[in-house]
Amino acid sequence: MKIELKKIDSTQREMQVYLEGEKVKEKFEEVFKQIGKEAKVAGFRPGHVPRPILEKHYAKEADEQVLRELLPQVYKEAVEKEKLEVLNYPYIEEVKLNRDSLFFKAKLEVMPEVPLKNYRGIKVHHRTISVTDEEVEKYLSALAKKRKIEQMDDKFARGLGYFNLEELKDSLQKQIFLEKQNQNRQEKEKEIFDYLLKEADFKVPVSLKERKLQEILRQAKLELSLKGLAKEAIEEKEKELIQQLQPEAEIQARLQVILMQIAKKENIALDQEEGFGRVIEFLLQEADWGK
Repeated sequence: MKIELKKIDSTQREMQVYLEGEKVKEKFEEVFKQIGKEAKVAGFRPGHVPRPILEKHYAKEADEQVLRELLPQVYKEAVEKEKLEVLNYPYIEEVKLNRDSLFFKAKLEVMPEVPLKNYRGIKVHHRTISVTDEEVEKYLSALAKKRKIEQMDDKFARGLGYFNLEELKDSLQKQIFLEKQNQNRQEKEKEIFDYLLKEADFKVPVSLKERKLQEILRQAKLELSLKGLAKEAIEEKEKELIQQLQPEAEIQARLQVILMQIAKKENIALDQEEGFGRVIEFLLQEADWGK
């Protein structure tokens, strides 16, 4: 296999692939055997049609089947050989197939190489988390208000599944603490993300940005639906939503590229369910938490 790889820009590549020899011949042999089992040609029984006759009557079908089976395989091998991180389906053109050779061009989009600056020791602000009695009382008052200002006593607590008012207050205190802890982590993550985005300047792959746009568009439409907006009204707002969400899609796509590069450099395995959780944990571990 001969491969010529041309760099169009930081994310676009053009790959010319030329394959000749036994691999193509063997695929044609395999395909004509399959066709020959069911081919119907006057004067011959199925399975007994001579190869020259098959080629005369079924050349087009054989070419199409060879391309369907061989081209994707050859393309995959070429991508692996060139160690390309491909982001989208290729645009295949100039396909030339003979009985012993295959040639095609593939235009594709790849993950850009990001010149990462130091991502260890990113400054994050840490604050000690505490919950005051006043905050607990505020939550209690909000609960009582929802239940039409019932008297806040042990009976009130038992109606919510707690033994007494003290146990309810203790549960609320823990809940508020966890909410603050989660918010504190999100703030640290944002500080890290802002730093990474500020330090990396590169072209965002179009297909990756489009993928992110579709993800957040689906979420936005779902939220509108949950708010009671009719499907027709949501569809009418789609163009407006797309325009509004473009900047966020750009940011998310840019951040994804950066996190993928860090994962690659640090040999951090990416899990489909966890997303970039392990990379973020690594960045938090390596961050400068101050005093």
